[in-house]
Amino acid sequence: MSALRDQIKIIIFGTDTKAGKLFDVVLIVTIVLSIITVLLDSVVEYNQKYGHIFSVAEWTFTIMFTVEYLLRIFSIRRPLSYIFSFFGIIDFLAVLPTYLSLFMPGTEVFAVIRVLRVLRIFRVLKLVQFMGEADLLLKAMIASRRKIFIWLFFVMNIVIILGSIMYLVEGEEAGFDSIPRSIYWAIVTLTTVGYGDISPETNLGQAIAAVIMILGYSIIAVPTGIVTSEITFAAKNTNEQRCIVCGKEGLVADAKFCSSCGSKLTG
Repeated sequence: MSALRDQIKIIIFGTDTKAGKLFDVVLIVTIVLSIITVLLDSVVEYNQKYGHIFSVAEWTFTIMFTVEYLLRIFSIRRPLSYIFSFFGIIDFLAVLPTYLSLFMPGTEVFAVIRVLRVLRIFRVLKLVQFMGEADLLLKAMIASRRKIFIWLFFVMNIVIILGSIMYLVEGEEAGFDSIPRSIYWAIVTLTTVGYGDISPETNLGQAIAAVIMILGYSIIAVPTGIVTSEITFAAKNTNEQRCIVCGKEGLVADAKFCSSCGSKLTG
């Protein structure tokens, strides 16, 4: 039984074997098809014509994902470490709405079921686990979170100050009828979105707006540089192991078991 569990774990969580690679390919195709089914099912004319086909396809996908979910729980030493992990919760949300629809029959709750079915779109997040670069990016963003927070705090101060100034300069006649609305305009302008629903009319206001636009380009470059430097640093630390079950990183190179979920490391 132990050998069977280890074999299933390597196939499901790892990608070093032919069976593991084939499993990942099949799972990726299934996820993509299930997402396409959800998108097409939300179109009224398609739902009316092919509603039965969508229903059969959805149950097929749900059963497949349920089997996958149960096998993942069965194959690891500490099931709770997977169940309450990020991908464990995503896997659960991917199958939950379809089963809930069994307990909510009737037209009076149809709207509720339609809302719950949207949760199936969470399956797209399952694709993240197949992208090795995603782990590196996530690690870099976590490492730079303090710097990003300081940057966001700095930007928040800028938009509050500039929004308040525009409220005094332009006034209600130009649409700047309150400080929060002026701050909204400052955010839209600073991020170079420019909806155009509010615009300055005075020369001074337009000059300030031009400064904010130019400032926006330089501010966008700051977090990019921070994350890029952390990615470069993280890429150099390649001697550590990563658990294929719970995704914990920073495990020592000669460790045999994961310190988080207790799973046997494959090296």
